[in-house]
Amino acid sequence: MPLIISEITIYPIKSLGGISLQSVIVEERGLQHDRRWVLADEENRFITQRENEQMALIDVSIESDGLHVSHRLKENTPLTVPFSPQTSDYQKITIWDDIVNAVRVSDEVDAWFSVILGKKCHLFYQPDDSIRLTDPRYSITKEEHTSFSDGYPILIIGQASLDNLNERLDEKVEMKRFRPNLVFSGGQAHEEDDWKYFTVGEAKLVGVKPCARCVMTTINPETAEKGKEPLKTLNQYRNFGNKILFGQNLLVVETGKISVGDLIKF
Repeated sequence: MPLIISEITIYPIKSLGGISLQSVIVEERGLQHDRRWVLADEENRFITQRENEQMALIDVSIESDGLHVSHRLKENTPLTVPFSPQTSDYQKITIWDDIVNAVRVSDEVDAWFSVILGKKCHLFYQPDDSIRLTDPRYSITKEEHTSFSDGYPILIIGQASLDNLNERLDEKVEMKRFRPNLVFSGGQAHEEDDWKYFTVGEAKLVGVKPCARCVMTTINPETAEKGKEPLKTLNQYRNFGNKILFGQNLLVVETGKISVGDLIKF
C-alpha cells in the first residue's frame, strides 16, 4: 500500500490553533510560517497550553496582511498580527533549554493577548537571522535548525498509528491532539518510528528521533478541557525508557514544495 500525505498543518503561533493546508513550502527550519511566533511571559519565557489550556481555543488563519487571530468563545474583536514586527524591540526568549533571539511584534498585539489569556504577555517573532540549532545528539550536519517548535522542524504521524490508539480508547481522539505537521495514510501503525531518509514532493527529509509526548495531548483542542487520555492508554504500550513516544521528528535535508496527495518515497 502506498504511503501518501493526507494532511498538512502549520501552527504559526506556538501552542495556538493550527491551519490545514493543501500545500506548503518546506524551509530549512520547517514548514513556512510554522511556529515563527511565540508568546512569552514577563520573564521572556515561552508560554504554552501546559500552563494555560485556554490557548487551545485561539484560532489562527493566514490572510494577505498577516495572521488573523480570534478566540472561539470570547467575543473580543479579532486580531491581525502583521507578518513584519512593528517594533525593533529585540529580546532573548527562553524555550526549554534554548535562548532564541526574537523581536516583539507590537504593543497592540501584546495588549490583546494579555486580555485574552488573563496575564501580561508578549508576542515575539523569530527573524530569519535568528538561528536555533537542533539537538546535536540527533543532528546530521550539526547545522540543522528550527523555529519555536519544541525541538525539531517537522513532526510526522501515520494515520494507522492514531487508528491503533483509538481502537484501545473508550472515546476516540482526533489527530490534532498530537499537533503533527504531516499525516500520511497507508502502512503499519508506528512504522514512522524507524524512518530515516525519504522524499515527499520536492523535499527530502530524515527521521531522527521519535517524539516524546506530554500533558498537552490530554487537553481537548475543541473545549480546552483536561483529562487523563490518551496518555494513560499510550503509557500501557508506547512507554520506552519512561518516555511515551508517538510520532517521528524530522530534519530537513532539502527544501521544496509538498502537497496533500504526494507519495512518500524511500
